[in-house]
Amino acid sequence: MIDFLGLCVQNFIKCLKYLFQRQVRFSCIINQAASISYDSLTISLTIAFIAAAVIAIQVSKQFLMTGAETYIGGTIAIVMIREIAPGFVALAIGARAGTAISAEIANMQVTSQVDAIKTLKVDPIGYFFTPRIIAAAFTVPMVVFLAEVIGILGGMFVSANTIDLHPARYMNSVWLWLSTKDIFISLFKGFIFGGLIALVCSTQGYETKGGAKEVGLSTTQASITTTVYLLIADFLINLAFYIA
Repeated sequence: MIDFLGLCVQNFIKCLKYLFQRQVRFSCIINQAASISYDSLTISLTIAFIAAAVIAIQVSKQFLMTGAETYIGGTIAIVMIREIAPGFVALAIGARAGTAISAEIANMQVTSQVDAIKTLKVDPIGYFFTPRIIAAAFTVPMVVFLAEVIGILGGMFVSANTIDLHPARYMNSVWLWLSTKDIFISLFKGFIFGGLIALVCSTQGYETKGGAKEVGLSTTQASITTTVYLLIADFLINLAFYIA
């Protein structure tokens, strides 16, 4: 795990050099953005809605019994924005788009397409990694923001249909509890998570050697490694912003 982290850091530095040399084509970034975030939009928003609905079901009855039903909206908003939306969206995109990135680059590696790129005097790490990292880093926060909106609305819908909580009281609680800092941190998490997904999965695919069997194993390993790294990054970001 430590050796792999070192490879990721080395590849990231090479991507920065490739980026500063202005060799990245904007069309490649747009294509990768569509593949990574747009194609994952449906599953991400569905997960966010269901997660908020489950939270609303779990807390609405207890809050109603204690006369604190007006706090349901704020509770769901804080939970969704601080943790659920960024974390679940990142895991969903990592499972869908991240594994696809790893499989694609791994297949290029085992079929010698990477070697062909090298013969053209093009840095394969910069060429393959940089557009994906940029696309993921800047579009995953957009998906996170949409997931937060859908999650809050999903909690409002469930609360209105379970304990008959008026939407105005729900949204008033959301506005009272919500702060700009929370939204900023959630978008920052999306930025870090997106870049991390692309970097880790690309590195895993690039290090693949062998044949078709190794491509499948690399894809599985990419999913596991991405999940572990996302959880570690989530812990460190929370530690930096909420405790320090």
